[in-house]
Amino acid sequence: MSEPAALLLPLPDPVRGLAIAAVERALAVLAPDPEPALVARCDQALAAARTALGAAIDEGIPLGIVAAQAALGTAETELLAVLVGAELDESLQRLLVSLTEDRDRHRVELWMLPHLLPGSTPALAGPTSGLVRAALALVTARGAFGRTAITLAPRLLWALWGDTRSDPALPVGAELVPVVSTSAPAWADGHDTVLVVGPDRARRRHRAAEKTAAVRLLVTPPPTHPDGWSAVVREATLAGAAVLLESTEPLSADGRRCIEDTTHLRWAISTSTPVALDDLPRRDWREFAPEPPQISQTEWVAVAGEADRPHALTAEQLDRMGQALGLTGGDSEAAYRRLTDARIDAVATRIVPRAGWDDLVLPPNRKQRLVDLVDRYRSSSTVYGEWGISPSPSRGLVALFSGKSGTGKTMGAEVVAGELGLDMYRLDLSAVVSKYIGETEKNLDNLFDAASIGGTVLFFDEADAMFGKRTEVTDSHDRYANVGTSYLLQRLERYDGIVILATNFEKNIDEAFIRRVHVRLDFQLPGESERQELWRRNLAAGMPLADDVDVEWLVSRFEMSGASIRNAVVDAAFLAARDGGSVGMAHLVQGTARELQKSSLRITRDKYGDWFDLAMASTSG
Repeated sequence: MSEPAALLLPLPDPVRGLAIAAVERALAVLAPDPEPALVARCDQALAAARTALGAAIDEGIPLGIVAAQAALGTAETELLAVLVGAELDESLQRLLVSLTEDRDRHRVELWMLPHLLPGSTPALAGPTSGLVRAALALVTARGAFGRTAITLAPRLLWALWGDTRSDPALPVGAELVPVVSTSAPAWADGHDTVLVVGPDRARRRHRAAEKTAAVRLLVTPPPTHPDGWSAVVREATLAGAAVLLESTEPLSADGRRCIEDTTHLRWAISTSTPVALDDLPRRDWREFAPEPPQISQTEWVAVAGEADRPHALTAEQLDRMGQALGLTGGDSEAAYRRLTDARIDAVATRIVPRAGWDDLVLPPNRKQRLVDLVDRYRSSSTVYGEWGISPSPSRGLVALFSGKSGTGKTMGAEVVAGELGLDMYRLDLSAVVSKYIGETEKNLDNLFDAASIGGTVLFFDEADAMFGKRTEVTDSHDRYANVGTSYLLQRLERYDGIVILATNFEKNIDEAFIRRVHVRLDFQLPGESERQELWRRNLAAGMPLADDVDVEWLVSRFEMSGASIRNAVVDAAFLAARDGGSVGMAHLVQGTARELQKSSLRITRDKYGDWFDLAMASTSG
C-alpha cells in the first residue's frame, strides 16, 4: 500500500480514502500478472471506502453538498472524489504515474474509469454526465480518445478550499444575490423555468426569486461566449442558486442549449418586453407578471427611514438609491439625485437648479400655475398609488412653456426642478438628432432610460425643433422625419418623470404633443409692475448707483423681457467700471439701446427723448 500523502489540501479522510482505494484497485487489476488475492483485497477496500464516503456525504461534507446541488448520481459522486484526490493529493498523483508509466500523465483518463470504479464506463465523464453538465469536470483530448484527461474546474477546487470569490469567467455585472423574502414558496413548490416580463427590473427580480423558490439568485446578463455559460452554470451549482438572466436581446444558440441541458438548475429570464416562443429554450416555462413598479411607504421607510418621500419612486430606483446612501452619508435626497445614469450627459446638459420662487418675477396667476405643477407631481403617489386611479398612458407630467425669448421659461423650469429636489437636463438637439436611420431613436431611448432612473426633469428648449408638426410625405426625408416625430411621441408617453417643453412658437408644435400636455403656461413680456421689480432687483446687486438713475423712466419707455433687462444692466455696469464711477442713467441708456438693437428695434426720439443722441452714438458702427 502507499505511504501517507503529502496533501496540498487537507482532504476529508473518506474522499482521500476512496480515491486511493480506486487507484490501487486499478493498479492491482492492470498488473502484468494480477494476483487474485490482491485484487480481492483491493475490491474489499474499495467497497469499504464507498460506504465511508456515502456516510460522510450524509453528514454534509462539502463534496457531498456540491454533488447534491449538481444532481450527481452515486457513481458520478465517487468519480468526483477520485478527481479531487488526483488534483490535490501528491501520493495519488504518483500512483497515477505508476498506472500510466508516464510521469507527464498524472491525471485520470477515460480508459481508466472501468478499472477505478467497477461497473462504470467512460460515459461517466461524457457530454451528458452530471459532472460535465454542471461544468465541474473538463475533458481534454490528447492523442487517442481513451487518453482524454478528466480534470476539475479550478473554481470547484477553490470552492472546496473555502474560497467564496466569484468565478472570473462570469459575465461582467454578474452577482450572487441572497433572497431575504419570506413570501417565497418551499423549494418543492417552485418552478424550474420562469419568465418574468415587466417594466421594473427590481420587481422582476423579486418575482423570479419568489416563483423559483430560490434562496439565492445568480443575477447576470446573458454570456456572450460558451466559457461564460459554463461559468454561470458552475457558479450557480456551487452556490445552490437559481440563475436569473436579465436579458435585452434574444438568447444565443449556446444559451438556449445550455439552459436545455442543465436541468439540475432553475432558470429565470427577466425582460421588459415579451419573448417570442421561438427564442425560448425547450423547457417547461411559466410566465409571470411582476408587481407594479411604484413603491409603498413601507418599502421607502425600510431604505430611507422616516425621511420625506417627495418623489414617485419605482422599486428599481429605490434599490439603486439604497446603494447610493453610503456615498451621501445617509442623505436620502442627495442619494436620489445621484441615480441619474451618466449616459444622459452625452446628450443633455445638466442644470443645477439655483433659482427659487423669489427669483421668479411673474404675475400671481402664472406663478400659481407653476405651484400647481409642483403640487401635481408631489401628489402623484397619492392619486395613482393610494387612490388607485390608473395612469394613462404613464405617471409622467408634461408641461408646455411658451413665450418670447427671455420671458422666464428656463428659470421657471429651474424653479420647478429645484422645488422638487430634482436634477434638470436641457436637451442638446445636436447630440440627439442624427442623419443615420435609427440613431435618433436610439439616442432618445438612451436619454429617456437614463433620465427615468433618477426621475429627472427633462427640459426641451426650442421644443418646436423636435416636436414640430408632421408634414405630408413627398420623399424619404419627410417619411423619416415623421417617423422620428411619432417615435418621440411614443417615448414621451412612457416617461414617468417631468418633461417641460419650451418654445417661442407654440403654433409650430404638433397637435399630437399638445393633446398630451398636462400644464400649459404662456410666459408673456412682463407688465409695468413686473418690469419695475426686475429693474429694481438687477440694480440692487451691490453696484454703486448715481443719483440720476430713473427706473420709472426706463420702465415706462421700454417693454423688455427679464433677460433683456439683466443684459442691459450688466452692459451698463461694464461701461461704468470703464469710466471709473457709479452706474448712471447714461450707462443704463446705452446698455438698453444696445440690448434692444439685438432685436432690430429702431432707436427713435420719442422713445429716448433727451438721450436720443447718446443712444444713437452707442449703437452706431
